[in-house]
Amino acid sequence: MTTPRFGMVAGEASGDLLAGLLLGGLRARWPGLVAQGIGGPKMAAQGFEAWWPHDKLAVRGYVEVLSHYRELAGIRNQLAERLLAARPDLFIGVDAPDFNLDLEARLKAGGIRTVHFISPSIWAWRGKRIEKMRKAVDAVLCIFPFEPEIYARSGIAAHYVGHPLADTIALEVPRGQARSALGLPGDAVVVALLPGSRRSEIQYIAPRLFAAAAEMNELRPGLRFVLPVVPGLRHLVEPLRKQYADRVGIELLDGRSHEALAACDVTLIASGTATLEAALFKRPMVITYAMHALSWQMMKRMKYQPWVGLPNILLRDFAVPELIQGDATPERLAHATLAWLDDPQRCAELETRFRALHLELKRDTARAATDAIAEVLAR
Repeated sequence: MTTPRFGMVAGEASGDLLAGLLLGGLRARWPGLVAQGIGGPKMAAQGFEAWWPHDKLAVRGYVEVLSHYRELAGIRNQLAERLLAARPDLFIGVDAPDFNLDLEARLKAGGIRTVHFISPSIWAWRGKRIEKMRKAVDAVLCIFPFEPEIYARSGIAAHYVGHPLADTIALEVPRGQARSALGLPGDAVVVALLPGSRRSEIQYIAPRLFAAAAEMNELRPGLRFVLPVVPGLRHLVEPLRKQYADRVGIELLDGRSHEALAACDVTLIASGTATLEAALFKRPMVITYAMHALSWQMMKRMKYQPWVGLPNILLRDFAVPELIQGDATPERLAHATLAWLDDPQRCAELETRFRALHLELKRDTARAATDAIAEVLAR
């Protein structure tokens, strides 16, 4: 096959990043490929044609999804009809399982082969979702080494391809270079605030992070704060900064989350893919999350593990603190973050563990994923 055509969907910034890396590998094998669907700027840089922007899918939490259900369902139906008419050689759903699995099931029933890139966290919650995946996908590309065995037990083809971020992020952290790029002094003590990339995360998490920054600034004047802002969301973030941390010098960055993580001494960070990025940058962190109270009650009942953050799940340990929902008060967030700055031995031990994790996840993911996709195409 010289010029395959792919349908693709990636939701929010993290999915766009992962899909962009995957497209780079696909294009290396098939330079003339065509890829269309829902995506963002990282995918566009690889020649992807976005019929809808990826931030349309940046919704999390049951209550929040319900409030957007009609719009999301309408987009999914239109996209399915368009793809069934276009007949791509393969559809690749990148993360966003609540949107993608139903779409993949419809496409597979219509005779289009489907691959899901990034296994849903069936080992953490909603394990019954694997039955839906059996109907929806021809193969799953797994980014954690323990996942393929779970799918094999259910008769679903699965391939461990490593985590693409482990290939992208250097094993040795370019801290000095990152600080220079951000205009930060080499001797500054820097705290990176990462509230998440979804609108609902900005609504529920950013106020707590700003209030925690104000508390830290009171306890330890002279700290430097940086907060990467997803393009298009600055208008939501700026008023919250003024409301909760007006007297604190917090530099809002346009994107540049990797530079912020490389440059910082510690990060206060929303649970999600960004926590794994922080681990790959070997940064001590405090993981937090907050959502609508009803969404939290529903999700809490379906948890299978004591951990929420990816670094802790992968290390099978509370290696870094997690302050979730009611525990995520500004005071507790501030004190847990400052505690890292007062314990260099603890930071060094964590860095050693994160380095070992980085080596375990580091594969040529784009190539491994492309090999697996080529196998599906050849069936």
